[in-house]
Amino acid sequence: MGERCCAALVRLLVLQAAWALSGGQVRYSVPEEAKAGTVVGRLAQDLGLEAGEAEARRLRLVAQGRRASVEVSGASGALLVSSRLDREELCGKSAPCALRLEVLLERPLRVFHVQLEVTDINDNAPVFPAARKNLSLSENSPPGFQIPLEGASDADIGANSQLTYTLSFSEHFSLDLQKTEEDGESLFLVLRKSLDRETIPVHRMVLTATDGGRPSLTGTMELVISVLDVNDNAPQFNQSVYKVQLPENAERGTLVIRLNATDLDEGANSNISYSLQMLSPQDGRDVFRIDKNSGKILLTGDLDFEDVNLYRLQVDATDKGTPPLSGHCKVVLEVVDVNDNAPEVWVTSLSVPVAEDASVGTVVALLSVSDRDSGENGRVRCWVWPASPFGLEATFLGSYSLVLREALDRERVSEYEVEVRAEDGGAPALRARRGLRVPVSDVNDNAPLFAQAVYTVLARENNAAGAELARLWARDPDEAANGRVSYSVWDGGLGVGVGGAAGSSSSSGGMGWRPASSYVSVDAESGRLWALQPLDYEELQVLQFEVRAVDAGEPALSGNATVQLFVLDENDNAPALLPAAGSAAEAAAAALAGSESGTLWAWAAWGAPAGQVVAKIRAVDADSGYNAWLRYELCEPQGGKGPFRVGLYSGEVSTARALDEADGPRQRLLIVVRDHGEPARSATATLSVSLLEAAEAALAAGSSAASSSSSSAVSRSAAGAELGPGAASAATNVWLVVAICAVSSLFLLAVVLYGASRWAPRAAVLSGPGPTTLVCASEVGSWSYSQRHSRSLCVADGAAKSDLMVFSPNFPPPPPGPAAKDTQREPSALLDTVSGNILLLSLSPPNPSVFPGVQALRESRLRSHGPGSMSA
Repeated sequence: MGERCCAALVRLLVLQAAWALSGGQVRYSVPEEAKAGTVVGRLAQDLGLEAGEAEARRLRLVAQGRRASVEVSGASGALLVSSRLDREELCGKSAPCALRLEVLLERPLRVFHVQLEVTDINDNAPVFPAARKNLSLSENSPPGFQIPLEGASDADIGANSQLTYTLSFSEHFSLDLQKTEEDGESLFLVLRKSLDRETIPVHRMVLTATDGGRPSLTGTMELVISVLDVNDNAPQFNQSVYKVQLPENAERGTLVIRLNATDLDEGANSNISYSLQMLSPQDGRDVFRIDKNSGKILLTGDLDFEDVNLYRLQVDATDKGTPPLSGHCKVVLEVVDVNDNAPEVWVTSLSVPVAEDASVGTVVALLSVSDRDSGENGRVRCWVWPASPFGLEATFLGSYSLVLREALDRERVSEYEVEVRAEDGGAPALRARRGLRVPVSDVNDNAPLFAQAVYTVLARENNAAGAELARLWARDPDEAANGRVSYSVWDGGLGVGVGGAAGSSSSSGGMGWRPASSYVSVDAESGRLWALQPLDYEELQVLQFEVRAVDAGEPALSGNATVQLFVLDENDNAPALLPAAGSAAEAAAAALAGSESGTLWAWAAWGAPAGQVVAKIRAVDADSGYNAWLRYELCEPQGGKGPFRVGLYSGEVSTARALDEADGPRQRLLIVVRDHGEPARSATATLSVSLLEAAEAALAAGSSAASSSSSSAVSRSAAGAELGPGAASAATNVWLVVAICAVSSLFLLAVVLYGASRWAPRAAVLSGPGPTTLVCASEVGSWSYSQRHSRSLCVADGAAKSDLMVFSPNFPPPPPGPAAKDTQREPSALLDTVSGNILLLSLSPPNPSVFPGVQALRESRLRSHGPGSMSA
């Protein structure tokens, strides 16, 4: 068992070594005339294929332009004889007779070269030119005289074509076979004994040719020799062999050679006629002819080097003696090759289309190139035009592969027209070309690309739902599904700030962050951008989101574009009046006084100079730009004859002239706030100004500051009344805290007023050293800002507007003296509490029930100083 394994291993190694030495070529041999189905060789096994792999990978022969008479079995992978093999038909006299076959193997594509040698068998018998040969011989021919004979021909080669000749018994004649390097074999009939016409006028013999095959085959020819009377000088040529060269493109009628034979006889015995016999090839009899009188050999047919490159002729010169005598010579004609055959290019295999992501070196086609000429005329040079992106690689003699040399891009070139050009080495050179169409198949290698990276879209607010806002377009140069683009709003991008620009705080709108897809939608096919709902500039000014374009390739590729949607403002909001600080308490006071609700209240002192600001109307417009630019106009009293005027853009109500008692105790002003939109929208404010004496105005101002805290409590209780049962406890606690703060404020105010009226000058009641302080009242309490923050306007709901609120008359500090020293006995905190200059704005006139300190001060001064003291 071990010896068998070793023997198999040795055979495998020998086979591999033979494969390497032969350059990867498989060689087989098969005898001609083998029966159809005869196994030539186990091709699949010799190529190293597994069982069943030959059929799976489609092992097959590639056609070479002529019938190969063999085929590959798809099941077993064996090389079989498919039809009659005739070596003489395939190769003629060429030896060895080797057929070059190409075997194609797919997945992956490989080409193997197989050389099949068709061995000769002795299937052709020798054949003489004629079955009977008539010869004439003068009776006075000396012994040893030689008569040339045409030998037989055998289509076989090698030993099967080696002929031996025998002559039937004759005492006068024998055979002589002469072999020379120049002439080859020459057969002669030799006269051994003098002839006697009167004894034997005609000699009949049989010439037999036997080949060297096993078994041998024979051919015969009858020789009939007529003995002639004396004509003892035969024509003679000056050379026994003439060699001639003639190009294969020689025209018919061309003179090949002119022969001249001489005869020493005289008269009719010296008149010579010429005849021509074809020795080889046998089918060349119609190519030449000889003029029987002149001895000129002329070309009567066409020469073709690729078919026959050598002709052997025999010329006989016969005199007209009695009997006639003949002289013989040979003419060897060599056909010279000319470049008369263009190269031939065949496409044996073509693998198209080629994917655009195919790697460099991919085999696109297999080509076979040949030229029937020889030498330089048959040496072929091949190339590809255009030179890129394909190239040629030589795989075997006359075989080429068309391979990919550069990367492909279908979007740049979708199809290539390739020409394989061949040129031989002749002069002039002949060319051939073969066109190939190589389409390039698409792969998804291009992502959709938008025309713009950022799209800016303008849309007016209050647009209709479903209105088209813009049209987006992305280009994908791929084809079919790889280039079909669908659009979508990418919710994974930036969020949306409601109530401001994208990315701002959401607390202003109170609606939080919302996805962009809740506002807009994009059509998946057309890229049209739609609005899903009406847009509100006051809710949303800028919406930034991304639109994604995705193709239908595998894998899918995508591209993004940023869309910035700017909402344009429309004048859809009228100005809104803002309540002043302490508005709730003053509204309650106005109600107790029987005044109209919603009316703004202010105090002014009689004698106030022109230009003194007594109040400021505050309004806001939710729109922006010109739509939010407000102007203030005084409607009542009409004609501008009243003692007050209003700033056109500031809303400040100031005295138009000095006030006197003729103006009455109260002035009612109707102020219209109007924006600059188209059409303009407006709101109306009613301001009631109470005219008081200077001291009463000052006391009312102090009491109003204290009551601002209590007014917050009133508003807070009113707000608590609107709460549900679940929030009643929290509202009650807040109200108690505010009430305590209000009572404390009233107590501190009374102490300060008492100290100020006793120890300080009257001018210092409302002024003192230190920075100006702004006291702001809101629903959550009271607080103050220093003068550097006085540009912030505090209103009841805590919102801020950039405006000036505090006005500082810059009262001088109190003069030094006992009064100043007395003030130092009081805590400094009491003075710091009321330091600075305070401007009070109230919604209702002073009421004794709300401001008891003011009423008590007025009564005490009336008793001590009289009625006119208040005006002082």
